[in-house]
Amino acid sequence: MAAAGNALSHLAKAAVGIGAGISLFQASIYNVDGGSRAVMFDRLRGVQRYVSGEGTHFRIPWLQTPHIFDVRIRPRNISSNTGTKDLQVVTINLRVLSRPAEEHLPDIFSSLGLDYDERVLPSIGNEVLKSVVAQYNAEQLITQRDKVSKQVRDTLTLRAKEFHIMLEDVAITDLKFGKEFTAAIESKQVAEQDAERAKLLVLKTEQEKKAAIIKAEGESDAARVVSQALQKSPALVELRRIEAAKDIADTLSRSRNITYLPSSGQNLLLNVGQSS
Repeated sequence: MAAAGNALSHLAKAAVGIGAGISLFQASIYNVDGGSRAVMFDRLRGVQRYVSGEGTHFRIPWLQTPHIFDVRIRPRNISSNTGTKDLQVVTINLRVLSRPAEEHLPDIFSSLGLDYDERVLPSIGNEVLKSVVAQYNAEQLITQRDKVSKQVRDTLTLRAKEFHIMLEDVAITDLKFGKEFTAAIESKQVAEQDAERAKLLVLKTEQEKKAAIIKAEGESDAARVVSQALQKSPALVELRRIEAAKDIADTLSRSRNITYLPSSGQNLLLNVGQSS
């Protein structure tokens, strides 16, 4: 009986020792997932300068604590209300793709912490947007949007590098102006359309005037040519007189009120000019 009790006691001690060993082993290792890096904080020496990559690593329990950083590219939207050069209020939405510089993760952890992007990007984003937009008037923000976006991207990239943050892409996604400026733009567009319409009407009138002048000149030339031809050939007058008399006779013959043609010939165009 005593032997059985001693065996159970030894077994319990062994189980406790094994459990303690397993717990100590588990506390001595940590895992870094894909797309992450670890910065080690030592209670005696502070933040360590090395960065642990993906995989399983060892640490001293209680004395060392790993802090995991996500080093994958992360999107962020920054919105800013600012004023233009001509004192117009504009709301700009900026999309930023950022990641931390891996070799500077210990510095980022020491100065900013794990939420470095929350602390830095909104403030420097607003700062850069206000400084860049103030150099352009409202109309230039629309007509020179690519230039403005490039200047914002270059300036913000340099500013973020001061905090060891790498920007993969910066783009202006939306521009919203105040109601007064929007109404002024619409009024200007209407005025430009009216001016263009008036210009087209003036051009049309000028073309019609030129066409009338050309037509009048053509008719004048034609009349002169006919007059010259009549002067040179009186027979042409007799031919025109005969053709006109035939047309009149044909018209009268089809009229219901005329049953015969006068034969005296005094009222017909056939006798016109014979007395001469």
